[in-house]
Amino acid sequence: MRLEQQNNWLSTTLGQYLLSHEQAMYDKKVGDIFGFNAVQLGLPQMDTLKNSRIPHLLHVGNSTGVVFCESDYLPFAESCIDLICLPHVLEFSENPHQTLREAERVLVPEGHLILTGFNPISAWGFKYALNQEDNYPWNGQFFTLSRIKDWLALLGLEFVSGEMHCYEPPVSNQKWLSRFAFMDKLGDRWWPMMGGVYFIVAKKRVVNMTLLKPNWKKSSLKSRLAVNHSQRTKPHQQHHLNNNKHQKE
Repeated sequence: MRLEQQNNWLSTTLGQYLLSHEQAMYDKKVGDIFGFNAVQLGLPQMDTLKNSRIPHLLHVGNSTGVVFCESDYLPFAESCIDLICLPHVLEFSENPHQTLREAERVLVPEGHLILTGFNPISAWGFKYALNQEDNYPWNGQFFTLSRIKDWLALLGLEFVSGEMHCYEPPVSNQKWLSRFAFMDKLGDRWWPMMGGVYFIVAKKRVVNMTLLKPNWKKSSLKSRLAVNHSQRTKPHQQHHLNNNKHQKE
């Protein structure tokens, strides 16, 4: 249902405006990040890794992609991803903090996390606050930039850079979007914290670590990253298994 809502909204004038801005953001940043494995989680309508020079790329989602999973439970081994992109994943995660925790777990030391989110302190946030309909993207949960930065800090993810984009008000009429185009040009100067979308780059920092050169020749993305689901269980699943074990004893 959410994927259908995404497709319908992203095909609108406003949705295309958002996608064009975000695609440009990701295209600019991912080309400067190097490594061996990169993952995009969510928003299959956009390829955030299109300009990446990392050799092994994987698209992950709970409704589409090469690997199917929930954002708060990634089927990857620890410290094996060099870059993970989360385009509007936190707003629709049942447990956004756990989603970030999973991202931190799978990132290699010095690995990068890039995420985009809707800014509640903006015209987009105002529409979100007034919205009474259960439709995308207004049925998500908008988090402030300061809260995301706090979560990153708690998880040991260093905030590297942040940008605001999409300063035009969220109107679906192309004529009105064109009239407000000047706001995108002046936004950084006159109202820098009022963009409809924030774009964050963070890095995983590990104190007193020794970087080892990976043996890239012996592994492929799918064979090395994907973990057998039977080897990992969610906390509530593990609790259930333990109870069954005690009952049998």
